[in-house]
Amino acid sequence: MLLHGNFTTPLHSFLRHPTAPTHPTPLTITNYSISDQELSTRGFTLHRTITHLNLDDLNSIFVAVGFPRRHPDKIRVALEHTDSLLWAQYEKTQKPVAFARATGDGVFNAIIWDVVVDPSFQGIGLGKVLMERLVEELVNKGISNIALYSEPRVLGFYRPLGFVADPDGIRGMVYSRKGKKK
Repeated sequence: MLLHGNFTTPLHSFLRHPTAPTHPTPLTITNYSISDQELSTRGFTLHRTITHLNLDDLNSIFVAVGFPRRHPDKIRVALEHTDSLLWAQYEKTQKPVAFARATGDGVFNAIIWDVVVDPSFQGIGLGKVLMERLVEELVNKGISNIALYSEPRVLGFYRPLGFVADPDGIRGMVYSRKGKKK
């Protein structure tokens, strides 16, 4: 799915033109679905770095939502190559309960991956909290093409956040060794 909608960043700021500004106009979401203050009141803290992120706890969330267990060293490498990430920590347990990340070229394209919320904390808005802020960060970097990988069963979650099937009808493909002709 691609992010589709009106950005407050003018198109000329994405283009390399002598008269264009060198930095895009920031997109500021003034009405988050849940404010940072409300999150804090509810006992959650948002983090944008992997500092203090326990990879075993993160892996437990991956498994709880149906992802395969991942080797912690490979998770660490993936996170070191991640351009933007955001995770929510529940203060009572000091453990992560929601996570999302994006990779890309830092200029034109980004792909959002691994959007997960611990099943015990689903339905209270944490996924939306992460997505609103992650998309805002990417747009503020000037990235105009934001895609995401998602399980088909949760596509409905992303549509109200501005994501649509590619309006140009472009379909993604995945490399598969099974399909490789010899």
